[in-house]
Amino acid sequence: MKPNKGNINRRHFLRASALTSAFLGLSPTALKANNKELIKEHLERISQSSTANGKSVMGLKVPPIEQLRVAFIGLGNRGSGHAKRINALAPKAKIVAICDIRKEQANKTADFLINNGQKKLTIYSGKPEAWKEMVRRDDIDLVIISTPWEDHVPMSVYSMQQGKHVAVEVPSAYKLEDCWKLVDTAEETQRNCIMLENVCYGNEELWILNMVNEGVFGTLTYAEAAYIHDLRKGLFNDKYYNKWRIRHHLATDGNLYPTHGLGPVAQYLGIGRGDRFDHLVSMSSLQASLTEYSSSVQADNEFYNRSDFAHGDMNNSLIKTHLGRTILLQHDVVTARPYSRINALAGTKAYHEGYPSRLSLKDKGGHSWLSDIDYKEMRERFNHPVWDKLKNEIAQHGGHGGMDFVMLYRLVDHFNKGLPLDMDVYDGVDWSVITPLSATSVQLGSIPVKFPDFTRGKWKEKRILEILKS
Repeated sequence: MKPNKGNINRRHFLRASALTSAFLGLSPTALKANNKELIKEHLERISQSSTANGKSVMGLKVPPIEQLRVAFIGLGNRGSGHAKRINALAPKAKIVAICDIRKEQANKTADFLINNGQKKLTIYSGKPEAWKEMVRRDDIDLVIISTPWEDHVPMSVYSMQQGKHVAVEVPSAYKLEDCWKLVDTAEETQRNCIMLENVCYGNEELWILNMVNEGVFGTLTYAEAAYIHDLRKGLFNDKYYNKWRIRHHLATDGNLYPTHGLGPVAQYLGIGRGDRFDHLVSMSSLQASLTEYSSSVQADNEFYNRSDFAHGDMNNSLIKTHLGRTILLQHDVVTARPYSRINALAGTKAYHEGYPSRLSLKDKGGHSWLSDIDYKEMRERFNHPVWDKLKNEIAQHGGHGGMDFVMLYRLVDHFNKGLPLDMDVYDGVDWSVITPLSATSVQLGSIPVKFPDFTRGKWKEKRILEILKS
């Protein structure tokens, strides 16, 4: 028998109140009473910077590491692929240890590595904190973390505290206080904490970034980004360990997965490098798709016939930057809309829109897309050289069309050479903090929510992205 609709609405309100109170430090009673002064006080607190206990890690350089010693935590959907591509980069990198709580996953990856040239490898598995034992080793330079979202921050923080550099899957965090933990720990330990935003290495994205850098777009004014991907089947089956991902749809109404679309756009706009996110307004549609889909799964599925999902089918967030640019950011993983990250960018001289990639130039009329010939000429003229340089390796090792391999190649190569990494901890948290801020805006009636300044004012310094230097 289905639950009473009135009870569902009450549960939604109670859960929303509890979640928002967690984001804001407010009691559900204060929210229910609509205590505007108290809400205002806590909203202001969100945007405040904490006191630094270390120095900035912008442009952090460490001594060159001739052979990067790598350990892995999590060998599921993403981790196993990362391990294969790091192994392909030998002798620039060497995998010394791997860890997954599931022995079969750890053994599966180990078998591949041993069959592909790995001579010595230690496996950690079988108990919840086996990863800590591994991270305490003194022969590891970099820890790559590909685990459920809730593990990203504690694993990243502990690894940095043990003297290790960290590369963590997206999002790097999904709570405001955890974003600060990553920043503070990176600054205190002077260790890299890079979020593995592979889309920033896409061929199309680097092409656009090159054009922005060369002035093709003129003055940038607005952008659109998204993560639109029908994940319903995977959310309900065993694709994700212990079905961890769908549980976030029960708990949070906001943008759960902002970084794939937003990361490249933030780089186009120079976020953290002369501009910053100032505030956002977010709203969600009603939730319907997961409830309807839940009736089609097996009756013994934990999420069979559920109607208590918090996350609306579509979340729209509008972001305003300090310099006055705007970004429309969307999140929808439950409808039959074709995959898209939108990847739209507008300037006074050009406009691009992805899926499929199209470009319009003011000098070419501006009322229609470039012809195939003109588009091809622009691609050839402004393509990022890394894709030509790694053409053969990309074809062999791939990963999301090659962007995964390019990302890991750049990561290892910069450690080898003692160069700053392409992205830093501030980038990761700037893009990830969308989740708690959008949830707060949604639950408080789509009000504006200010961004904290994780750089503590250093975003004003114009810096060239490392990916544009080589």
